[in-house]
Amino acid sequence: MSITIDDVTGPELVTTQLSATDAPGAINELADLLAAQDRVTDRETYVSAVLAREEETGGTGMESGIAIPHAKSPAVSRPSIAVGRSQDGVYFGADDGTKADLIFLIAAPEGADDVHVTLLSRLARKLIHKNFRTALRDADSSQAMFDTIKAEVQL
Repeated sequence: MSITIDDVTGPELVTTQLSATDAPGAINELADLLAAQDRVTDRETYVSAVLAREEETGGTGMESGIAIPHAKSPAVSRPSIAVGRSQDGVYFGADDGTKADLIFLIAAPEGADDVHVTLLSRLARKLIHKNFRTALRDADSSQAMFDTIKAEVQL
């Protein structure tokens, strides 16, 4: 069974107004979007898994203002990506010290093969392109951000 970007995210899982000022806050805020769409059955269990992974790896911040926190958890009902854009940025442990203003929270069910690896690699492959990052930063709504992602990221 192949999945599409529509299966893992949608405008209801995208926010252009992420208000969190730290990584745990951003993860919690994005997890709220997943929980509101019944994509996680136990929000706290899932958030704990993501925070443990962040601690273990030293953070998922990357260059160019990107962070991709993620975890596999039995609390995830279906593979999903919640996306947030932060006005001020959130530090996710990037080696160069930059804050992430584009945050992609990947949720994968336990035992779901390696769907999270596929999601992560396909997303990361597109995020290296400045034009894609700029389009996400310039999008004026959750729908516009989602449309940009849908146009660029094929699973």
